[in-house]
Amino acid sequence: MNIPCILIPALVGLICGILGYLLGKMNSKGTDNSKSLTLKSDLDICRSNTQKLNAKIKSLEEDLDICKGNSLNLKGKISELERAGENRIQSFTKDISASTFFDSELFFTVFGKRTKLNDLKVIEGIGPKIEELFHKAGITTWYALSEASVEKCQAILNNGGENFSIHNPGTWPTQAELAYKGKWQDLKDWQDILDGGKE
Repeated sequence: MNIPCILIPALVGLICGILGYLLGKMNSKGTDNSKSLTLKSDLDICRSNTQKLNAKIKSLEEDLDICKGNSLNLKGKISELERAGENRIQSFTKDISASTFFDSELFFTVFGKRTKLNDLKVIEGIGPKIEELFHKAGITTWYALSEASVEKCQAILNNGGENFSIHNPGTWPTQAELAYKGKWQDLKDWQDILDGGKE
């Protein structure tokens, strides 16, 4: 419950009661002048206190509004941090999952050569220079490449300069997905019909 909403009526009621009492005393029969002056002085003090209390109430209401605004901002920040954390966990889980699919012996059996986990050069059309370009762009795993759009891959190549922009990354995310999932025979069969990574 909102404290200022309870506090305002209580204070107004208390002040009205005091004022009513004082006014009643002033108007009663047989009051002498000194009592009247004392009551008037008390009334002035009460009015002054009422003004101070009203100012304090207004200040508390403003503080409450600020707190509500800050609370909304904090909730937004918390939600944003939770989403970022979930994305990182999912990415980490996918990277761990990729390492469980990676069987270097099976890869050697299918391709006849050795490789390491998340070697982007496994993808038909990606060589050492393009791999380096993708690493600089933050794509360092097969999973990350499988999640990248063809447009994003092309933008990375275009940013690398004229020598890189001539490459066609149209099949790279799909090849990376097969690598990420450890489907080496499927990847090899498909790469046998590709021409430099192009269909």
